[in-house]
Amino acid sequence: MLDIKTQVKQIAGVTPEAIPESVIASTEPLILKGFALDWPIVKAGLKSNQAACDYLRQLYQGKPVNACYGDPHTKGRVFYNDNVDGFNYRAAKIDLNPVLDKLLEHADNPEPPTMYVGSTEVTNFLPGFKEQHSVSIDEHKPLTSIWIGNRSKVAAHYDFPLNLACNVVGKRRFTLFPPEQVKNLYTGPMEFAPGGQDICMVDFDNPDFDKYPNFKQAIAHAQVAELEPGDALFMPSMWWHHVQGLDSLNILVTHWWRDTPAYMGRPHNALLMAMLSLRNLPYEQRQAWKNIFEHYIFDHDEQDTAHLPEAAQGMLKTPMDELTARKIRAELIEKLKR
Repeated sequence: MLDIKTQVKQIAGVTPEAIPESVIASTEPLILKGFALDWPIVKAGLKSNQAACDYLRQLYQGKPVNACYGDPHTKGRVFYNDNVDGFNYRAAKIDLNPVLDKLLEHADNPEPPTMYVGSTEVTNFLPGFKEQHSVSIDEHKPLTSIWIGNRSKVAAHYDFPLNLACNVVGKRRFTLFPPEQVKNLYTGPMEFAPGGQDICMVDFDNPDFDKYPNFKQAIAHAQVAELEPGDALFMPSMWWHHVQGLDSLNILVTHWWRDTPAYMGRPHNALLMAMLSLRNLPYEQRQAWKNIFEHYIFDHDEQDTAHLPEAAQGMLKTPMDELTARKIRAELIEKLKR
């Protein structure tokens, strides 16, 4: 286990029915201690793994889920194969019931296979679950998903949406890094990744500091969150997080949402455009474009356009409205055709 000194800040007394704006607006991760202790899935899990699985079976309607199976030698790590041209697990769309059966069957196995059901949207797969486990952020229209597995380890990655992650069954450890530590996290291929998002290539159980020397700097800026059943973790957008299930059955419920209108598009699309048009320019030109981006994008404020009549501000107007966003998107589509 990595030697991380900083623990994520804990706050008590926050309930699903009343989440303060100070939590939602936090720029640092926060543990909400005992947040979901009254949820039915948490109460079932505290009785037994069998009770937790029985609760899920009551809601499950048979729609196949995306499940991963890794041989015991993977030791729970959901990752690439040795050649980084595929993965170290087999994936399939299957009925949830046999997955739950296998998880229970291997509960006492010291070297079990890795079994993992990744992000599964609860409304489609477990009708009624969301209503029985509601949170007071409905105005944000969060995507609520469930994650089920045994002692799995998901490599550090980032998500653009904000995330309220509720640990409902088993114990779980999150290791978190602020966004600026991307330079020290040795990311893998952009084209494909186990969860579809760029990941850190370092094995947290056995870090190779000869191969990844700057990872020591990332560790110095890391925070760790140890979650008990019923605890929740708020993660701001873009924080890197390594997720480890510590028990034979672990269930997590996540709520993802963005705090900007969807019509503004996905920032990752802008990164891909920059990879295409900027990354291979000569160094001096890249630095010139860096200044342009800092002015128009990263450091901008409303005063930047105060010298222009409002009617002439066009796409520079802050905040951008949906009509302008659609015009920009249409112009981009036309330019990409050339």
